[in-house]
Amino acid sequence: MIGKLTGTLLEKNPPEVLLDCHGVGYEVNVPMSTFYNLPAVGERVSLLTQFIVREDAQLLYGFATAPERQAFRELIKISGVGPRTALSILSGMGVSDLAQAISLQEAGRLVKVPGIGKKTAERLLLELKGKLGADMGAARGAATSDAQADILQALLALGYNDKEAAAALKALPAEVGVSEGIKMALKALAK
Repeated sequence: MIGKLTGTLLEKNPPEVLLDCHGVGYEVNVPMSTFYNLPAVGERVSLLTQFIVREDAQLLYGFATAPERQAFRELIKISGVGPRTALSILSGMGVSDLAQAISLQEAGRLVKVPGIGKKTAERLLLELKGKLGADMGAARGAATSDAQADILQALLALGYNDKEAAAALKALPAEVGVSEGIKMALKALAK
């Protein structure tokens, strides 16, 4: 319903900001990543928003970027993860870090976020796999990210841990094919 707000920043009280849009003050909850990038009080600001209606409240959540808002939307779809928990996750790690943790299935990185236990972290990894994690490497093109994902899965299946596999992937050329990439990664790991 409310997708974007543009107005004057009146107050900054983490994690909430008060935004004046033509005489109407909107209380908007924002992740700390957005909060740190806000201008000074009295300046104009534009936030992408997510409007949530509950039985006892109507809440607005604001984001500086579209990927942040999309990650928030994906997070709140998961059973047991509400808006506050999603905000906490996005405050504790950036969208790219979250996508990488999902791609590499690193529950340990998610558990470091306050309010996220082992079971919730595992549920996040399971339900977001292929949604947020698939966005990794999107700038290089879908074929490359698919090839790199296949190479990563092959290395993990061969018994290498996440860190070793990720390090081997970084050393590969961007345009490498799956079979050639696996061979090159195995040679690099053998050294």
